[in-house]
Amino acid sequence: MSNQDNPYAIGGGQYVASAETGGKPATAGFSLGGAEAAAAPAPIKDTTTASFAADVIEESRKQPVLVDFWAPWCGPCKQLAPALEKVVAEAGGRVRLVKMNIDDHPAIAGQLGIQSIPAVIAFKNGQPVDGFMGAIPESQIREFVNRVAGDSGKDEIAEAIAAAAQARQEGDDQTAAQIYSAILQQAPDNVDALAGLADILFEAGQADRAREILDRAPEAGRDAAPIAAVRAKLALAEQVAGLGDAKELEARLAANSKDHQARFDLALIQNARGMREEAADNLLAIIKADRAWQDDAARTQLLKFFDAWGQADEATLAARRKLSSILFS
Repeated sequence: MSNQDNPYAIGGGQYVASAETGGKPATAGFSLGGAEAAAAPAPIKDTTTASFAADVIEESRKQPVLVDFWAPWCGPCKQLAPALEKVVAEAGGRVRLVKMNIDDHPAIAGQLGIQSIPAVIAFKNGQPVDGFMGAIPESQIREFVNRVAGDSGKDEIAEAIAAAAQARQEGDDQTAAQIYSAILQQAPDNVDALAGLADILFEAGQADRAREILDRAPEAGRDAAPIAAVRAKLALAEQVAGLGDAKELEARLAANSKDHQARFDLALIQNARGMREEAADNLLAIIKADRAWQDDAARTQLLKFFDAWGQADEATLAARRKLSSILFS
């Protein structure tokens, strides 16, 4: 798949390698199958009657194997093949695809009772367990592959999400972006990967691209906490854009400590600069001095900060304790 075809590429291509990595992506070609996509061949091969036992029966004891029974004269077979091969390749090693030309090798299809093609039969532990016939849409092929692969794909995705989060904690956004992109090629609706990639784009100054990624979230996941957190960051950034100079606001506060508007605007700027504790303290100061100011604007804004930072963030937890102390004292 080219960068132009990849909706999760960053900045018009894969996440740009930085000078710190010598211009080479740290995990170029990362895939969920555990091997680098650039080095590992696609899990697709042709088989014969003689090699069927090794290619399918024995291999299916290690991982699910799909057998595509086809023939050169079959129009629907030619229609199905590209989509089937694409989905299997994107599955990152969760399944293998074996293709059998029934004109050259009719015995196996006959033994399995296959009377029309294309026919795709899934094998696990040496036995056929599922299948379909006809040239079905790509979306249905993907559902079939996910069903056959079972929970193993979910486990690999969870591990990949954790790896991306670890990379971000270590300051390696480039690696994290590559992992998120690989996940989304396999699971386009994964809200953790969508939110993670969007957050990296936002931090890289590509707010518009971040919004595009968030817009890809499925309807059921649009209010999920990871998605909501990035949307909150985007909203806060828009809010900060026209606030002016922090030094001017600080001068206003030095002249008048009760200038709540200056303190409020300064808190927004501080948050945008990553000064979470200072931003929270300024809003808490307003709440303590005048809880009703601007219809409870300081507390409302502080709650927006919590959403953007994450409910488990240290700054959120510390500010929430202080807020409780003020509200219930």
